[in-house]
Amino acid sequence: MTVPTHLTYTAEHEWLLAEEGGTARVGITQHAADALGDVVFAELPEPGVVLTAGAPCGELESTKAVSEIYAPADGEVVEVNQAVIDDPGVLNQDPYGEGWLFVLRVTGPLDLLDAAAYTDQIGA
Repeated sequence: MTVPTHLTYTAEHEWLLAEEGGTARVGITQHAADALGDVVFAELPEPGVVLTAGAPCGELESTKAVSEIYAPADGEVVEVNQAVIDDPGVLNQDPYGEGWLFVLRVTGPLDLLDAAAYTDQIGA
């Protein structure tokens, strides 16, 4: 399994890509997508919602389980990926690309894992 080195990760298997202007794109890792199996439903936080790092902020339902999405940082949701809501299977097909979940305007410090630490955590 490939763990992209340009991203940072949470212990709960979300990834974060820092962008211009203090925002960050958020998604779930390939490890999480594989563990879930075929994702059939995605409940994502609404734009304008303020998130607290580590708190649940959404839910993914698969044919095997329901799993919470956790906020990777403090911030305000500024955009949601409607494509994932319309077709949650994109999370299984392309979790690091078209399967991103939401964009967060980060307001707090980041306490995330780099690719090497995340790879160690999942034993890949």
